[in-house]
Amino acid sequence: MSTESASSKVVPVAWSDGTVHILDQTLLPFEEVVLECRSIEDIGDAIGRLAVRGAPALGVAAGYGMALAADLSRAATVKALHRDLRLAGRYLVGTRPTAVNISWAVERVLAAVVGEDVEAARVSVLAEAMDIETEDRASCDAIGRFGAELVPQKASILTHCNTGHLCTAGIGTAQGVIETAHREGKRIHVWVDETRPLLQGARLTAWELRRLGIPMTLVVDGAAASLMSAGKVDLVITGADRIASNGDCANKIGTYGLAALARVHKIPFYVAAPLSTLDPAMSDGSGMAIEQRDPSEVVAPRGVPFAQWETAAANPAFDVTPGTLIAGIITEMGVAGPPFRQSLRRLAKEGEGT
Repeated sequence: MSTESASSKVVPVAWSDGTVHILDQTLLPFEEVVLECRSIEDIGDAIGRLAVRGAPALGVAAGYGMALAADLSRAATVKALHRDLRLAGRYLVGTRPTAVNISWAVERVLAAVVGEDVEAARVSVLAEAMDIETEDRASCDAIGRFGAELVPQKASILTHCNTGHLCTAGIGTAQGVIETAHREGKRIHVWVDETRPLLQGARLTAWELRRLGIPMTLVVDGAAASLMSAGKVDLVITGADRIASNGDCANKIGTYGLAALARVHKIPFYVAAPLSTLDPAMSDGSGMAIEQRDPSEVVAPRGVPFAQWETAAANPAFDVTPGTLIAGIITEMGVAGPPFRQSLRRLAKEGEGT
């Protein structure tokens, strides 16, 4: 894996001449370095250490990872190519088990491997991966439009983690709503949670919002309750990495607490995510696998010790927000409201018909 300097445009994942280019988000906001991934292991490493993250971007990365695997496969038949891609897909899904977009993208690509011509199948794999990227860009625009309708004039919005250009192929999910509302002249202000322990809010969201010229203030994660109590938050918008059929949403650790606080203070809590994040086979959030990351990320975030190295620490990457705490789930097909089992199913069917 080699590196190159990034351009001024924020593109988290791109394909070019048999190489997957990934903007290394672990180095932001102080360095913009693009990784040149030339093997499936390079892709897996980038996903595992969060060089690329965010549900939609992980789907794009997985799609291009499968295209790379097809390109590198020596299979002489479509059956053999399919076997090689299944192995590559299993590896990619294992890198971030909570993020359903990875398995979704893998299954889409596998379904494109048809016919008897192995070279044509390889072309189909890359075409499917490119479709995933193109569709996500359009999905982000639609989510932004639907979500902006829920944002009042001069609203103060609290958000958590990073949900913008860095984690999608387009303008983002929750941050896409924020950016669209800003472009519509709604004169919004954004409270940005640090998002501990890896500080995606401080390092990534604050960096993106400043580039976009959107008024924002960075706050520690523990400030949310006092801001809400003081009447300084009008709504909360976050993203999601997996959505159960009943509306339970897995998202960055700390999201559940924000939803509970929003309910206490009678503030609407919204989730913005594409329908690809919906896992219809999962009835509720109780069965969601929660990724447990290295405790050193808590003890020494970004390598800086905050506690003694021998300190025991737990590091769940996600929590699950019950659908009962969510006012609406903003998708590219519209806003799903309670009861989510019915509304999400309806929007998913509408999406299949487009």
